[in-house]
Amino acid sequence: MAIKIEMLRCFQAVADHGSLIGAADALGRTPSAISMMLRQFEDHIGAPLFESARKSRLTPLGVLIRNESARELLHYARTIDAIEALARGEAGNVRLSCTPSVAQSIMPPILRSFIKERPGVRIDMRDADSDAVQRDLIEGRADIGLATLPVMPGFQRNLIFSDAYGVVCPADHPLVQRWPDLRWRDLDGIDFIANGLCAQISDAEFLPILAASNLMVRNTASILTMLRAGAGITILPQLALLPEFQDLRFLPLAGTQTRREVWIVTPDKGGLSPAAEALAAAICAARIDALL
Repeated sequence: MAIKIEMLRCFQAVADHGSLIGAADALGRTPSAISMMLRQFEDHIGAPLFESARKSRLTPLGVLIRNESARELLHYARTIDAIEALARGEAGNVRLSCTPSVAQSIMPPILRSFIKERPGVRIDMRDADSDAVQRDLIEGRADIGLATLPVMPGFQRNLIFSDAYGVVCPADHPLVQRWPDLRWRDLDGIDFIANGLCAQISDAEFLPILAASNLMVRNTASILTMLRAGAGITILPQLALLPEFQDLRFLPLAGTQTRREVWIVTPDKGGLSPAAEALAAAICAARIDALL
């Protein structure tokens, strides 16, 4: 007969209370049931654990086994707690891949609240452009993706917010004087820095501007640095221009309804751990419009 966890629990209770009756009261069992379980344990060990039938004094072997039993019971209790926490989404690891503007502007308050409520969950957040976010999801490096993403087989997506595209340029650029009547034609002949999101803009008047660009920069921070250096202008969604870049301006365009759409994308139902499901639910429930 293998040693069962109940044997250790009964033995520990008898050792702690010094009697079968005390152990029975503590465990909610009858004294006879405790006695039988203890006898099975001693039979398996092949030696007595108590010096008398009153169970008030341990044998030297009983003292040693009590120490080991206490460690095992503590480990068992911690294991059960960990398993239940994982099942409730209160523990575990979640891998999040999102665009830089989402990581910097949208996620901080959401993650702050989520971590406060679920301190046992570890979150690994990676910021990348939308193409890289899509690869992370497909190749299994991310549980949740937040970006401008297409419909993907095996994944479900939900729109969480949209924001307007506009011209981003230095605050002293001549285009600033033309706002709020700025249109695509006003960008003709101006050095244009292309970026990954430009492929999402289908306005016919924009396509020649994009085709004339001889500089492509995919990282948002690098784009903003290039703008500061006077390398040209670009088109970005409003959220991408962070507050600390006060020497740059976001100029909405007149005559276009094109907006960036940011989706939350996760594996089809059943493909997420409870912790990842909880974070995805928190993102969907957040009042993101108030953050824009």
